[in-house]
Amino acid sequence: MAAAAVDKPYPQREVDEFPGRRDGDPKGNPFDGLVMAEDALQPLKLAYRDDAAGVWLYQGDCLEVLDAFNQRHPEGRFDAIFADPPYFLSNGGITCHAGKMVRVDKGDWDKSQGPELNHEFNREWLKRCQRALKPDGTIWVTGTHHVIFSIGYAMQQLGFKILNDVAWEKPNPPPNLSCRYFTHSTETILWAAKNEKSKHRFNYQEMRKVTGKQMKTVWRFTAPGSDEKRFGKHPTQKPVALIERCLLASTLSGDLVLDPFMGSGTTLLTALRTGRRGVGVEMEREYISVAARRLWSPFENAFAVLPVRILTRISIFKEIDLDLLTELIDPIGAMANEPQPKAFERVFQETKFVFLSCARVDAASVVHTTVDVSISDAWEHAPTVTRRETTHIVRCETEIFRVKQG
Repeated sequence: MAAAAVDKPYPQREVDEFPGRRDGDPKGNPFDGLVMAEDALQPLKLAYRDDAAGVWLYQGDCLEVLDAFNQRHPEGRFDAIFADPPYFLSNGGITCHAGKMVRVDKGDWDKSQGPELNHEFNREWLKRCQRALKPDGTIWVTGTHHVIFSIGYAMQQLGFKILNDVAWEKPNPPPNLSCRYFTHSTETILWAAKNEKSKHRFNYQEMRKVTGKQMKTVWRFTAPGSDEKRFGKHPTQKPVALIERCLLASTLSGDLVLDPFMGSGTTLLTALRTGRRGVGVEMEREYISVAARRLWSPFENAFAVLPVRILTRISIFKEIDLDLLTELIDPIGAMANEPQPKAFERVFQETKFVFLSCARVDAASVVHTTVDVSISDAWEHAPTVTRRETTHIVRCETEIFRVKQG
């Protein structure tokens, strides 16, 4: 297929409609005035900020940060919240990582304190998030069975209006090493409005464009690949595509999104990519540093701040003897051979290979994705089980050009 410019049809909002505008601060720092001296001991510390892009990273306990925030904005300030709270899994269990048996030990923040204290914690952070939402705002919360029932019950206790429970299906889950349970391959995402009176936003037509019909509550996404962890990783990191769907379903361009358990910054990165603004709160300095590198990398957020042109190519290799790939590749030429637009500078180039298992491309299941130099390399690096399942491979080449300044 020939290269083509792609413009994402996100609903737009004028800049003048941004709430909280202040003289000298056209977009309004949501936490303006709450930050003390950098070297002071404090529960609230501004780690990184970019007012032009609309992104702010805070280091601290989310309960303390939200208390300070809600005191300043008692009417609510956020259009949406995406929360990936502790699942309380780090209690000496085992799992499979990279083909090896490892202990589940994500950190002290993920250790269970018992069902009563775990539920009390969930009530407390949800109560503060509820106050931080605008009257018609909504919240997305992820979890496995270890925590999601507590989340749902706490939402009911606090008067949220639960809108949907979405099942995130993972096509590549780690195997169950004990062989005493079914393999865990899903997580639940609860979507809720602030209260029963809320007139929540749902961009129905945007979601319908994805599937061509009403979207169901079972979503299939692979776990984050190496391309999303190039600057470091978080043990509970969510894929950009998953959070993107949540934000596109429930917010408009220019809306303000909060992530109270920011981790490696995926929610904020997704907010920038879709034209939203984001505030993240994270206790661990290590993960704030990872998030900052992702957000301010020139090829991660190039098209979040400036107008860009995205060029894409897609080619499909189907029903072939995959051992003979070098002879059967459909040659499409290198992206660099395309004339570069004079008004743009290239800031990113990537070739991704998507392995499918299907009888028809339009009924495909993704079994593996990888960023590689060539299809031969991608095939060589693919797990053996993936090779057995693969019937088609899609090569996606992407270039991102940023508008030249001056």
